[in-house]
Amino acid sequence: MKNYHLYAIGNALVDSEFEVTDALLEQAGVAKRHMTLIDAPRRAELLALAGHRHGKQTGGGSAGNTVVAFAQFGGSAFYSCRVADDELGRFYAADLASHGVDSNVHSGALADPARAVTGTCIVMITPDSERSMNTHLGATADLDASALDRAALGRAAIYYMEGYLAASPTGLDAALQGRALARQHGAALALTLSDMSMIRFCRPGLEAMVGDGL
Repeated sequence: MKNYHLYAIGNALVDSEFEVTDALLEQAGVAKRHMTLIDAPRRAELLALAGHRHGKQTGGGSAGNTVVAFAQFGGSAFYSCRVADDELGRFYAADLASHGVDSNVHSGALADPARAVTGTCIVMITPDSERSMNTHLGATADLDASALDRAALGRAAIYYMEGYLAASPTGLDAALQGRALARQHGAALALTLSDMSMIRFCRPGLEAMVGDGL
């Protein structure tokens, strides 16, 4: 059975990157340099404003980016997340696999697209290279402990939690269940605080992830 250097849990998002002006950010009411959660109508509104620009599509999400970069440096990684059984979900699964990252994303683990679509992030990049992110969670809003692959986690050296999960009761519960299992197996614990807004609005969840230490 395969051992892993890193096991991560987080929000699976497909990023669409657009080069925009500060004037467009102001027109759209987008908070510069911040991550803002949005709903489906707001997503459609922003795409309409930025859609005439070229949008580069990539697999994303905070922890997702981490495991891909980790694998590119030669590490073995596993990622627990949730996507829908739709075009973007299949794109995300293929993107992880193409970078050598194992995951729980397979046919039996995909969310029903009739209930939720794969999460997306509209990344608006201004000329000063600042990124302003607008995130529609979609299927990843329902991420829960069923996404954990306990066998893979039990063979990992490091357990990495995405701080954004502190905003979701089920996501936080999944991260904490994984934390307990990782501690039981002697894995090192790691946490990303993700965004300054998480510290401001979701501090108790982050403190629970820190627990008795990392």
